[in-house]
Amino acid sequence: MLVVMKHNASEAAIDAVVDAIQDMGYGARPIPGGQRTAVGLIGNDGRVDKARLEGMEGVLECISVTQPYKQVSREWREENTLVRLPNGTVIGGREIVLMAGPCAVESEEQILTAARQVRAAGATVLRGGAFKPRTSPYSFQGLGEDGLKLLAKAREETGMAIITEAIDPEGVDLVAEYADVIQIGARNMQNYPLLRRAGQTGKPVLLKRGMSATITEFLLAAEYILAEGNDDVILCERGVRSFDTHTRNLLDLTAIPVVKGLSHLPIVADPSHGTGLRSKVVPMGRAAVAAGADGLIVEVHPDPTRALSDGAQSLYPEQFTELVEQTRVIAQAIGRELHPGLARAGAGQG
Repeated sequence: MLVVMKHNASEAAIDAVVDAIQDMGYGARPIPGGQRTAVGLIGNDGRVDKARLEGMEGVLECISVTQPYKQVSREWREENTLVRLPNGTVIGGREIVLMAGPCAVESEEQILTAARQVRAAGATVLRGGAFKPRTSPYSFQGLGEDGLKLLAKAREETGMAIITEAIDPEGVDLVAEYADVIQIGARNMQNYPLLRRAGQTGKPVLLKRGMSATITEFLLAAEYILAEGNDDVILCERGVRSFDTHTRNLLDLTAIPVVKGLSHLPIVADPSHGTGLRSKVVPMGRAAVAAGADGLIVEVHPDPTRALSDGAQSLYPEQFTELVEQTRVIAQAIGRELHPGLARAGAGQG
């Protein structure tokens, strides 16, 4: 439930509503807006006495939120959430943001080369896995903290923000120490202790949709993070399982406008995992931008033929540059802009 306050409601009136909700045994969270403040009632079991709240000073109306998820919904917050990163990148606004880099951090030379290449093309966020949850226990599992240190070095040199994955609750704090955005992978979308711990860090979180998750399950997973007081959540459509074997997954582009209608959270697309094929990444990246994605997260490797992870879906640097230029045109056609990039904006070092 949302308790919408009048435009001129005082802080004392808002505090009184919060106290009343807590006295009723529920959680309360004020949500300041551009014109007025609302107070979200958390934990509504259907027995809330609306009349008690509607009669209080400064209350305009009480609105029932019917979705099973609350804080991620448009009913809870009408305005789009803007996730701001330390290097000035804003995700969820008019500008479309590019996140790019290799699937896994392999060496200092590899990650620094990749960072320079994707930054020059227009990316402002560097992706790269230090911890890799792989399907096979015999596949490359990542460099661990050494990989995180290399990502930090790449950030220092290029000015790019860093996004990297945390794979268990125990490792979240270590990832948060280095990362600007904590990624929760598809395999962990419903790892609820991990979601809660990531929410508690206060760092922005990119949450990937599970391989067989419905949109409702996807948004409920995000709710776990917001329930910890962390509003800086970026959703990511990365493809779902299908009966067809021509691509690795089925990139569900319909999810982008559907989620935008249901939630205020920004959503980006991952055409690399969504297709699993290098030749399909560029066209599906274009399509995702046309569908309304707030950004792309793309795997780019200096030499995909030698990649230790996901080489078949990693773009060559020149292909990523091609994708950037094509999406720039598409963004303008739909009334948006591609982020100018750190190279063009003059941010960062080197």
